[in-house]
Amino acid sequence: MRIDVVYALSLKQEQVMLDLAQGSTVQDAIQASGFLRSLPDIDVSCAGVWGRPVGMETGLRDGDRVEIYRPLVADPKEIRRVRAAKSRN
Repeated sequence: MRIDVVYALSLKQEQVMLDLAQGSTVQDAIQASGFLRSLPDIDVSCAGVWGRPVGMETGLRDGDRVEIYRPLVADPKEIRRVRAAKSRN
C-alpha cells in the first residue's frame, strides 16, 4: 500500500512516499521513512493520520498520510490573550 510520511520543519517540509505491506502501522511507516536517521532530534511521540492524532500502533490504509507533529513553541491561548490585549490599545 502507498503511504506518505511528512514532517514539517520550520523552513521546509520533508516528505517520503513509501510502499508498505498491508497491516503496517504508524510506527512502521515512521521507521521506514528514514526520518529517525536523517533528523536525529525528531520527536515522534505525537503523530497523526490526515490531521487526526493517533497512536503508534494505529493500522494504516492505502493512501494514508502520516504526519509527525512538532511540539508547540507557544501556548495558543496565551498568544490570543496577548493579541487581544494589543488590539484593545
